[in-house]
Amino acid sequence: MSTSRSRIGRSAEIAAAAELGKRGYRILTSNYRRRMGEIDFVAEENGQIVFVEVRCKRTEAFGTPAESITPAKQARLAATAQCYLDEHEIKGVECRFDVVEVASSSDGKLLVKGIIRSAFSV
Repeated sequence: MSTSRSRIGRSAEIAAAAELGKRGYRILTSNYRRRMGEIDFVAEENGQIVFVEVRCKRTEAFGTPAESITPAKQARLAATAQCYLDEHEIKGVECRFDVVEVASSSDGKLLVKGIIRSAFSV
């Protein structure tokens, strides 16, 4: 990832974290990495574990940010989420995958477009 893209990605994650906090999510960890993938945020909301993917796009010409999460990416997220649950010995708790959509304008400003709850299931 280029420096510019990684800087935009990090800024999108900061904006997403602020929005998640405003909406009552409690972030447990960020950038949880394992061999099979990375989860941007692991959070808790109303007793549920929420695995959050942040997606930022400059244009929706080829679809929305959430639509860019392919089935292969979903499978990697699910495998990584299972590692998190296993490592923390979490059982019997409802889990879901949310997506935070962030738009990047041509002038570099970022705007959280929304949070898609239960964006996909695996």
